[in-house]
Amino acid sequence: MFSSILLQAGVAHESFTQFLAENIQVFLSYTGFANATPGHFVMLLVGLAFIFLAIKYEFEPMLLIPIGFGILIGNIPFKDAGLQLGIYEEGSVFNILYQGVKQGWYPPLIFLGIGAMTDFSALISNPKLLLIGAAAQFGIFGAYIIALQMGFDPSQAGAIGIIGGADGPTAIFLSSKLAPNLMGAIAVSAYSYMALVPIIQPPFMRLLTTKKERLIRMKPPRVVSQTEKIIFPIAGLLLTAFLVPSGLPLLGMLFFGNLCKESGVTRRLAETARGPLIDVITMLLGITVGASTQATQFLTVNSIKIFGLGALSFVIATCAGVLFVKFFNLFLREGNKINPLIGNAGVSAVPDSARISQIVGLEYDPTNYLLMHAMGPNVAGVIGSAVAAGVLLGFLG
Repeated sequence: MFSSILLQAGVAHESFTQFLAENIQVFLSYTGFANATPGHFVMLLVGLAFIFLAIKYEFEPMLLIPIGFGILIGNIPFKDAGLQLGIYEEGSVFNILYQGVKQGWYPPLIFLGIGAMTDFSALISNPKLLLIGAAAQFGIFGAYIIALQMGFDPSQAGAIGIIGGADGPTAIFLSSKLAPNLMGAIAVSAYSYMALVPIIQPPFMRLLTTKKERLIRMKPPRVVSQTEKIIFPIAGLLLTAFLVPSGLPLLGMLFFGNLCKESGVTRRLAETARGPLIDVITMLLGITVGASTQATQFLTVNSIKIFGLGALSFVIATCAGVLFVKFFNLFLREGNKINPLIGNAGVSAVPDSARISQIVGLEYDPTNYLLMHAMGPNVAGVIGSAVAAGVLLGFLG
């Protein structure tokens, strides 16, 4: 009888050991280590690089830290067992948050905040600076043509070209409508080049200008009245939206935010839009855009092409802005000429590209302050990129 009990105990122990081993094996099969691919580690390194650049060099930290951390989140490998974990799994938390990107909800809310924090005085005081912002949009259409030649279909080419506007929310909005399958690569590319403005733009600004041109002093901008500031967002909305109705979600929210700021009677709305609201939306947008770069979805030949085209479109936009000012100066009298160093500010990376105009200008004349002048084409670039997006959406959507 005693031997029988020992036998049963031995069998029970063996069964328990086997059960435990099987459970451990199942557990291990669900870990990230068991499901990782080389691509996941590549993307994890990319995410870490974004965070490093944001912290070490302060390259757009408000954008790169959420996106970089989102890349880490999106590239934690897991076994697809219906647990609703990933951003592409219907019903998961990240998938629900991602709808703000996929359906184009976040970009107009970002534009609302941008409008509420933007001072259009420099543009109102010198309306011809609007032409510089328009000229810089050539990068969008130049990249669109090149993308077509590289084999992308017209909708994809349009979504890729918008990177040249250096406007992340606009790029996300347009790609969500025209090329949802490329949105991750387009968004990451747009924000990457926005962060690299201090590196990309100065060499081309110096290359395309002479020392004499860099020393041009511009007349101080005139004082803009409160009435003009109130009329501008209303007139701006009516003119641009009637011209390009398809850009209404972005343009409408941009000008509404600006009216809240300038009206003087909706200060709380403006402060909410440019403070807590835009901060929350920026975090959600950054995390979800980063998480959408899962290695299996992101590491493709098309992604590499998009990054290359993004850089090219950004360079084209910068050069077009600078060269347009040089051309425009041929028709301006001495004393009214524009310093071509502010041509780079036509891309809508607000206010970084305007700061670069100031920094490069001070290298050649420490007393020549170009920031206020550069803000004119800079905010014009925001309007221009939204209009360009509307044009592309109008004939490609």
